[in-house]
Amino acid sequence: MVETTEPIRRDDRLVILASSVGTVIEWYDFYLYGSLAAIITVQFFSGVNETTGFIFALMAFAAGFAVRPFGAIVFGRLGDLWGRKNTFLVTMVLMGLSTFVVGLLPSYAAIGVAAPIILVLMRLIQGLALGGEYGGAATYVAEHAPPGKRGLYTSFIQITATAGLMLSLVVILGVRLTVGEEAFADWGWRIPFLVSILLLGVSLWIRLRLAESPAFKRMKAEGRGSTQPLKDSFGRWPNLRLVLIALFGLAAGQAVVWYTGQFYALFFLERVLKVEASLAYMMVAAALLLATPFFVVFGWLSDKVGRKPIILTGCLLAALTYFPLFGALTQAANPRLAAAVASSPVTVIADPADCSLQFDPIGRATFASSCDLAKSYLAKAGVTYETVSAPAGSVARVRIGDQTIDSFRGDQLPVTQLGERRAAWEGEVGKSLAAAGYPAAADRALVNVPLVIGILFVLVFYVTMVYGPIAAALVEMFPTAIRYTSMSLPYHIGNGWFGGFLPTTAFAIVAATGNVYAGLWYPIVIAVLTVIIGLIFVREGKDADIHA
Repeated sequence: MVETTEPIRRDDRLVILASSVGTVIEWYDFYLYGSLAAIITVQFFSGVNETTGFIFALMAFAAGFAVRPFGAIVFGRLGDLWGRKNTFLVTMVLMGLSTFVVGLLPSYAAIGVAAPIILVLMRLIQGLALGGEYGGAATYVAEHAPPGKRGLYTSFIQITATAGLMLSLVVILGVRLTVGEEAFADWGWRIPFLVSILLLGVSLWIRLRLAESPAFKRMKAEGRGSTQPLKDSFGRWPNLRLVLIALFGLAAGQAVVWYTGQFYALFFLERVLKVEASLAYMMVAAALLLATPFFVVFGWLSDKVGRKPIILTGCLLAALTYFPLFGALTQAANPRLAAAVASSPVTVIADPADCSLQFDPIGRATFASSCDLAKSYLAKAGVTYETVSAPAGSVARVRIGDQTIDSFRGDQLPVTQLGERRAAWEGEVGKSLAAAGYPAAADRALVNVPLVIGILFVLVFYVTMVYGPIAAALVEMFPTAIRYTSMSLPYHIGNGWFGGFLPTTAFAIVAATGNVYAGLWYPIVIAVLTVIIGLIFVREGKDADIHA
């Protein structure tokens, strides 16, 4: 428990509780989709090949992030004109109802292409609503905080994203264990989405007890409110400059560290290391539970030493240690895979002209060249490989340790023969991989659970450093009249675009290179850029008067 010079006042506890509980529920709704991406692929994107389907599922997840800045603009403007409380009541209702609809939505097998279209539409509504939610909750709590405690007060809002993710993992795990994996994949996955309607009711009841922000009421009473918050926020260079500094000097780096430490780590465990889903969820949930108090610790500490040094240090530590941490994660979670990669590395030797990107938006391409057949199988098997150029016109080969297996020109075969030939060839490669020690899945008995949780804890610890103080840092950069609008946009561009597209971008880099660690370059580069820009341009604001 963090000690302060005086306890949080009773009325302020209600403000923090109501804002935090509502935001937890909204994040729960939002993260259900990301946690169930593999099942969503099967249910709603079964009309395309497997690799494309998974990329589509990640893109649909990212679509919710893509529109968050637009939600920030729409609802941020309403929040500065209409009030903080009323605005985030509307966003919460939109969020809960769109999630409930996903739980009722028929699959692709039942209604065809209408299923993914409606799914994406619901994701867009969720993203718009979340774009307005966070800025309202953070601004509302910060404007209630006494001087010297904004970091502490707003850190409870920062817990909500992790708490929402953890709640979604716990509910998913509970349903999985109750109905079984087969039933969960068939229909049980809908239950966590449907439960959201009950959580929405609880959240509404709590938030309706709140009064409007005192800073907003004082501003309105004194006639200092903005009548055109969008123009004042983004049409005047002094404020637009602050928005850009907030984005590139704070929010972008915070976002990629956040999504790498929580979402990409879960994806890596399941998709790359082939850890059983229920075990992966339990380990991630344990790490989140252990690290969550540090959101408050770093929020409180930022009131003492400043927001900037803590956030930038977290970004720098993440950039310097991601590669060794994810390498250690492989050793701890799937030691057989790590040993096989070391003793029997896999190489695809192919004519570069024979290799394609293997992304098919309309689901009609077969990707049957000798190179594509090799790479698609290895990607599906989660095998790391290196690509070496071969003479033009040559047939691709897969080298596993000292053994080499020739691929074949599937694009020259009739469709009826291609399937049989592919199955036989993949079976041959699969046997060779197994003989070289490559496991089809992580052996649960060999997973070093304490070490995996420890590594995940470090990743989430970085998240607490960058995320715990960020709300206070952004609120302090802008005046009351345009605060909701101005702070929401850089936050949601950072988290919606730089962070939200991280799983899709990282997976695409991995698929293109064959290196399961190559996707980490994306968050590392963004984090380093934030450190550089933040050091030069961001001013410390912990002692700023936010009621001006």
